Amino acid sequence: MSVQSLPSTQSALVQEVYAEPLVLKTVPVPDPVHGAAVVNILKVPIISYAKQVYNGSRKYPYITPLIPGSNAIGRIAALGPDSTSLKVGQLVHVDCTVRSRDDPSDIILMGVTQGQTEGSKKLMEGPWRNSTFCQYVLAPLENLFVLDEERLCGELGYTLNDLASLGRYLVAYGGLADIGVRAGETVVVAPATGGFGGGAVMVAVAMGANVIAMGRNEAKLQRIVKQVQGGRVKTVKMTGDMETETETLKKAARGPIDAIFDISPPSASKSSHFKSCISVLKIGGQFSLMGGVGGDVPLPYGMIMHKDLKLKGKWMYDRDGAQSLIKLVEAGLLKIGEPGGLRCLADAPLGDWERVFDAASDGAGWDTIAFLDPQK
Repeated sequence: MSVQSLPSTQSALVQEVYAEPLVLKTVPVPDPVHGAAVVNILKVPIISYAKQVYNGSRKYPYITPLIPGSNAIGRIAALGPDSTSLKVGQLVHVDCTVRSRDDPSDIILMGVTQGQTEGSKKLMEGPWRNSTFCQYVLAPLENLFVLDEERLCGELGYTLNDLASLGRYLVAYGGLADIGVRAGETVVVAPATGGFGGGAVMVAVAMGANVIAMGRNEAKLQRIVKQVQGGRVKTVKMTGDMETETETLKKAARGPIDAIFDISPPSASKSSHFKSCISVLKIGGQFSLMGGVGGDVPLPYGMIMHKDLKLKGKWMYDRDGAQSLIKLVEAGLLKIGEPGGLRCLADAPLGDWERVFDAASDGAGWDTIAFLDPQK
């Protein structure tokens, strides 16, 4: 498809005023510019807390008017003049994590948040403000990951919905790779029953690790065990009692625990699992912090010091990590989407966004997902 064959207008969900309802509107299709491509969006997965982001209750900072969105699956419709390897028509994963090209510490999530720095705020004021709740999005070239359609769809049998679930696994891989998880190690994932936590369990297993999955909902934990064959996943219930959790973790591990992957929600600042997990980490163990905890977390300073523990924060993932994760999927080592245990709660056009947001929120879990389909 040439630039001239792009339509002049498209349907998109727009938030005109912060925290106000989204509105389906007709807006211009963006032109491809240097360093970017226009992608025809096919499927957009909806995070379980999308409703809380866009009604303002999570207080994410972003600029309006805005076309919201997240990671997505689409086909390249037009390319900027400096693109040398991408081709029109290729199936791609669109990554919403945008970094400044001259200062990678300035990061935004396209259509979600303007980040934490003055530079990232400026970045969102530019061409990357709008995201994927639309038919055509303008995306940086480096944010497009070509998917081997013949392998993924032809040989492995994945659908577009399956491929659109990549985002939850990418986030998990970012933290697990950051602490160098290796085959044969034991990793605790806490909590493991949400979308990103469940994704972390599956990714850690694909990386060769044994996993202890923590959570409050025992039924959801058992569904994880059923999905992963071979006894690679043990479970520990979060009870709120640090001593009980510590003893249960020790029994489940049957040996040293090498790493902790934390993906706690905003309300978890007083959760007992932080201390119980740190107490069972081996000397020199690592703790990856990727959650959205809203307040300060009290940590056992002396224990961390005496055990030479490493606590590492990680926001999202980098391009190399995304490519490595996609290779795991293409190799058949990591099952995603329905083959990976996910069930679809909703798959609807842009105009039904409220129903899809509600489905994603009400049915939130490691094994559920909902989609917007701009093509419907």
